[in-house]
Amino acid sequence: MAEKIETEVFKNVERLKELRVEHQDLDQVISRLADDPHVDQIMLRRLKKRKLMIKDMITQLESDRIPDLNA
Repeated sequence: MAEKIETEVFKNVERLKELRVEHQDLDQVISRLADDPHVDQIMLRRLKKRKLMIKDMITQLESDRIPDLNA
């Protein structure tokens, strides 16, 4: 049972790392595209929504790692 828990924790840590990298990459792409006056605004909005969604996922994973003090 403990091995399963450790595997889940490792998966969550790895997923958190992946999401942080993707969030940072999107931030850089959005910054570059925002400077381009000819950029497709719909695509830019979609990238921003994706970045926000990833941020929410990161927040949730980080929150899941904090032990429940009321337990």
